[in-house]
Amino acid sequence: MAKRKKPIYAFVDAANLFYGGEKSLGWKVDYKKLINYLKEKYNVSRVFYFAGVEIYDFPLPSGGNDKINLNKLVNFLDDKKEKINSKNKESIRLLEQNINRMKFYQKLLGFGYILKLKPTKIFKDANGRITKKANCDVDMTFELMHLMEQYSGAVILSGDGDFAVVLKYLQYKGRKITILARGERTAREMRQLAGSNFRDFVYLRERLRFDR
Repeated sequence: MAKRKKPIYAFVDAANLFYGGEKSLGWKVDYKKLINYLKEKYNVSRVFYFAGVEIYDFPLPSGGNDKINLNKLVNFLDDKKEKINSKNKESIRLLEQNINRMKFYQKLLGFGYILKLKPTKIFKDANGRITKKANCDVDMTFELMHLMEQYSGAVILSGDGDFAVVLKYLQYKGRKITILARGERTAREMRQLAGSNFRDFVYLRERLRFDR
């Protein structure tokens, strides 16, 4: 009996691919169209989406299970917003912004994405300036390696050169690597690694643009 070919997986580095959001890209991505495109064009069976999430003081599960329950988080943030003084408009605005992002992630789940969300860490420098970080590179690298025996090829939606070393290894192990990223945000080593299997995300505007 012929050996069954392993499936293709896609890995989305949201922070790199969609840095700056709609304003930076110049158009709004329809994520339902995106996952359908990945399935139709590359025969992808699973799409992993890596992104940061601001959870405030929402308690994560104990026992090493850090999976975030979006429904509970939205309810938690809604309750938190209700307790804020109505005069504190900036705090309310930021909370509403984060609640809307959680609801966006809920939509992604409905479209079929597998979410890999990492709590955002907040840092304050000596001048009081606040920086928020949720570097998901390690998480995505881990999943690329952890799942390696499950897939025959990977579609990487990122131009971050930090992934080049692991992608070269995956190629060495016989995995076909396709990179779909924004040309101006793609590291040279990523382009060289992908060769003819590099696709500039920007040219997919008419195919993937969200129509209001």
